[in-house]
Amino acid sequence: MIKIAVFGDIHGNLPALEVVLNDIEKRGIQQKFCLGDLVDFAPWGNEVIEKIKSLNISCLMGNHDERIAFDIPIIPLEKHSEEETEARFAAINHSKKYITQENKNFLSELPFHLKLNYKVGKKHWNIQLVHSSLESNDTYLYENEHDEIFQNMLNESQSDVIIMGHTHMSFTKYFAGKWAINGGSVGRSREENRLASYVILNLDEEKLIPEIIQLEYAREKVAQEIEKSEIPDYYAWFLRNEKVSVI
Repeated sequence: MIKIAVFGDIHGNLPALEVVLNDIEKRGIQQKFCLGDLVDFAPWGNEVIEKIKSLNISCLMGNHDERIAFDIPIIPLEKHSEEETEARFAAINHSKKYITQENKNFLSELPFHLKLNYKVGKKHWNIQLVHSSLESNDTYLYENEHDEIFQNMLNESQSDVIIMGHTHMSFTKYFAGKWAINGGSVGRSREENRLASYVILNLDEEKLIPEIIQLEYAREKVAQEIEKSEIPDYYAWFLRNEKVSVI
């Protein structure tokens, strides 16, 4: 059996990333892939990028990575409150100021998609990795979308499984031998438990079994470090699941 770990949406949260990487290592999983969004909302954007670089982990370009790499203007999102909009602008501008040029260059060269093929016995498993969708790294696809949306993505990519992130909400959906999966978020989960989340794919010749892993980490420590930084306290409250709504 082959085991593959896929994670993403770290958002500058180095302690959460280290817990996930340690868990992957304890399980003896060698194949690791990142779906992007390394930066914004916690104080360790540079350190997260350098960790991914140092471990030579294949990583996609998330929408936050792209914005920081190319200094793309921040566009307000309709779903956000006035409070979150103000905090979001401040947090992203913090990254634009403090992410080093070397790390911005690294982000600018990340691929948009990644297609994997693993052979187990006589079976070839085709695995499509995206940040959010095939066409965009900024499309919100939730578990309650019409099945046809995910089935079309599987057909278009000619894959057995498509793994995405971006929404920070994990799910697995099964369609007659094929899977659509969101592994959730390492560093900024929108699930009520706020745990660091990633997915393991277990591949053998007969079947593919996904496993969502959710881990506790030192969230209060991270919240306190956010409060000590120039990043708005909104993101500390978010990690504590206080005062902010999950949208």
